[in-house]
Amino acid sequence: MRKGRYLFTSESVSEGHPDKVCDRISDAIVDAFLSHDPLSRVAVETLATTNRVVLAGEVRGPEAVNAAMMEDIARAAVRDIGYRQEGFNWETMDVAVHVHQQSADIAVGVDAAGNKDEGAGDQGIMFGFACDETDALMPAPIHYSHAILKSMAEARHSGAEPILEPDAKSQVTLQYEDGIPVGVTSVVVSTQHTEKASQEELREIVRGHVSHCLPNGWMPPEDEFYVNPTGRFVIGGPDGDCGLTGRKIIVDTYGGAAPHGGGAFSGKDPTKVDRSAAYAARYLAKNVVAAGLAKQCLIQVSYAIGVSKPISLYVETAGTAEVDPYKLEKVLREVMDLSPRGIREHLKLNRPIYARTAAYGHFGRAPESDGGFSWERTDLVDELRRAFGA
Repeated sequence: MRKGRYLFTSESVSEGHPDKVCDRISDAIVDAFLSHDPLSRVAVETLATTNRVVLAGEVRGPEAVNAAMMEDIARAAVRDIGYRQEGFNWETMDVAVHVHQQSADIAVGVDAAGNKDEGAGDQGIMFGFACDETDALMPAPIHYSHAILKSMAEARHSGAEPILEPDAKSQVTLQYEDGIPVGVTSVVVSTQHTEKASQEELREIVRGHVSHCLPNGWMPPEDEFYVNPTGRFVIGGPDGDCGLTGRKIIVDTYGGAAPHGGGAFSGKDPTKVDRSAAYAARYLAKNVVAAGLAKQCLIQVSYAIGVSKPISLYVETAGTAEVDPYKLEKVLREVMDLSPRGIREHLKLNRPIYARTAAYGHFGRAPESDGGFSWERTDLVDELRRAFGA
C-alpha cells in the first residue's frame, strides 16, 4: 500500500455511451440464449453508429434465437436505454445480423468428453480485486464515478430530469493519504442534453447528483467541478461516436486501481473464462477482505485453452494481510473449484443475468434474488475465518 499523499482518478460512462449500448445489446443476446438453453455457447459482438447496429459472432444454441429475434433484442435494448433521437432511434435504425455457428475446433477443446472435464474456452489471465475503501469493497474513485451516472440515469428514466439524454461520462479524482481516501479534489461530468438546455441549468442538475453520491464534505472546490467543459453536448451516443462491445474494460472493473487481464466480459457466455474467472477472482478477493484477512486483495488466475484446471493462482495483499499469504493461496484453492465448470456451478452463472451488468460496473453491485451478481456474495467469510482460526 503506497505511503504519503497522492491523487488517483477513475472514470465511468453511462448506459447510453456508444460502447455501453453495444455491451447492453451483446449481453441481452447472451441472456436470450441462456433463457432458452442454459448450456448455450455465445460470443456476440455489436457495433453501433449513426442509426445502424451490426451484430457479429458465433453461437451454439437453440434455433429459436434466430436473426429476427436478435434484431428485436437489439431494438428493445436501445429503446430501454432511451434512444429516440434523429441520429439513433430504436424504431428506425438499421440492424444487420451476421452471427454464425460456433467453430467445431473451439468446441472440441472446450466440451467435456469421456474422462475429460470441460476445458477453458481460451488461454488468458484474469484478475479480481477488493479493498476496504467503500462498503461495496471497491476502490472509491470508480465507486463514486458509477454512482453519479447511475443517479442521473434514474432521474432521466423517471422523467425527473427531462433535459438529460442517455450519453454521459464521469470522472472522479480522490486525494489519498497513506493509502486512505480523504477527499475529492475534482469531478468531471459530461452529459448529453436537449437542444434548449442551458449550461447553468445543467450544472445545477449535475451538482445535485454529485453531492448526493459523495460523502458529506467531499464536494470539490467550485473551480474543480467541471460540467460539460466543451460547453455543448447535444449530438451524442452512436450518432456522435461509433461504439463497440468490450471497449470499456477498465470502467467495467476497478477503474485502473487494479490490473486487468485484457479480456472483455460482455457478449460472452459463462464458459468463457474471460468473464467467469474474472467474476470468481473478484468473489474470492471480496470474501478475503470481508473476512478481515486483508485490507486489500488482488487475485490473478490463468488458464490454457481446453484445460480445466487453472495454470496458476496468485494472491497479493500489498502488505495488508493478517494471515500468511502462501497459506491463503492454498485455502482459496480449497474453498472453490476454479475449473470453468466449478466456477459456473458455484456461482450459478448459466442464467440470464447479464444485460444488467452492461453499465455501471460488473463489480461492487448488490447480489440479487434471482442470482444476479452472485459473485458479490460474501458467503465464504465464515469458512475463510475458520481456516485461519479467526
